Amino acid sequence: MPRSVKIHPDRKQEVISALERNSFLTQGDLAAHLGIALSTINNFVNSKPVYISKFEEICEALGLDKREITKPVEQGSNSASEQPAPPVSFFAYDSSWVGREQLVADLSEKLRERCRLLILVGITGIGKTALAERLAVKLQDWFLGDWKNKFKRANFDYEDKATDFASIAGRWLEEWGERLPLEEKKPELLLYRLVKYLRENQVLVLIDSLERLLTGNEEDGWGDFADEWWQKFFLSLLSAESCQSRLIVTSQDLPVKLVDSRYKNFWHHQVLYGLEESEQVALFETTGLDVSEDSLDKPLLLTIGKAYEGHPLVLRVIVGEITESFSANVRAYWKKYGDEIEEVKEALDLARNEGIVEGKTDRWALDRYTHELKKQVKVRLDRTFARLETDVKDAYFLLCTASVYRCEVPENFWLSHLEYRGYDKPRCEDALQTLRDRYLVEDRGIDHEDERLVGQHNLIRSVALTRRANLFPEN
Repeated sequence: MPRSVKIHPDRKQEVISALERNSFLTQGDLAAHLGIALSTINNFVNSKPVYISKFEEICEALGLDKREITKPVEQGSNSASEQPAPPVSFFAYDSSWVGREQLVADLSEKLRERCRLLILVGITGIGKTALAERLAVKLQDWFLGDWKNKFKRANFDYEDKATDFASIAGRWLEEWGERLPLEEKKPELLLYRLVKYLRENQVLVLIDSLERLLTGNEEDGWGDFADEWWQKFFLSLLSAESCQSRLIVTSQDLPVKLVDSRYKNFWHHQVLYGLEESEQVALFETTGLDVSEDSLDKPLLLTIGKAYEGHPLVLRVIVGEITESFSANVRAYWKKYGDEIEEVKEALDLARNEGIVEGKTDRWALDRYTHELKKQVKVRLDRTFARLETDVKDAYFLLCTASVYRCEVPENFWLSHLEYRGYDKPRCEDALQTLRDRYLVEDRGIDHEDERLVGQHNLIRSVALTRRANLFPEN
């Protein structure tokens, strides 16, 4: 008699749907509920052998038939069409999601109450879209009915996508069955009809990469909408007496003209940071890596996680490379690439333990030392820096020149990089505020002399160092 059994690969989506149906937000939640290892749950979901006793226990918790789940769909008693389908096609959220449980609970509660507009902000790859999609799953029971009509999204992440309000509003209204004669396709009429529809119908709208709708200049600042009708649309929803729909927006830049509005009871903006150490461990375990207490791999993985400050996209790229290119051998990966991580660790230790905060000769390559990092991470970051260089040159110069600092330093250290060029104080502060509004710098507390501390994410610094070298090739 076999000691272990596995689900049929055809049944993975059925299992994922069962997790959601039974209110297990993550695989970790189910593991905690049953008191078994997360790796066992991960093996079950990914059609890897699991001891029979654990297999049966998991099936019972998820309400799955332990016999049918081992058969391909065509041989089982239930067809694929009878299984609960995910509400929408997701870009980022999947079965490897870990962490942020309390944040998901808090934000979904805000949306269920009176928050009409939730803005998720942070650097590229930090998990904004995945969180937005996780919230969509969490809110399924609230948005009852046909998800084809209950959920709409616009993703502006690609250059060839239309970004004008009239195009998007017209498409949504027509998909909802609204007749739009040619003479009614004017922005002001589309605005009225779209706001009316969203006020009177319970719809969840997800807008990705709102930063592509924003514009500005050195003189007037950043954060305005290139198409004024987008601003009118958001403000119309916020100012309405009532609104049944909810909007979730992701952006690398803060839409200043919205958050400065007076309708603070109806919107909330949430800054995302990297995964905590415990969440990093859960991610490594979910993907099948050994992070048990006596594992020799765990310290190496945690060192990688610390160097990247828990950046979700990077960690998943690295885990994918370890799993696929190094047969899940963490030490083999470390042998090839560990020097890159050690260089960052040593520089940070020098900064924090010995006070050597400047590293003009540092040449970090956190964004590009493997092919996959170049393809999936460096490209995104280069796009962010290119946009900044085009939009706000003062801020770009400041970000690059201040990359000499390995850790957080007083704000006036940063401002000095523009002051020596003869810029007045308001111009210097505007440049730094632009970096804050784009989450390319972080305020990290107050020092012993009551000075505000400013720092860069290690990944941002890695790119900024390269750009600084291009600005000052003689150095």
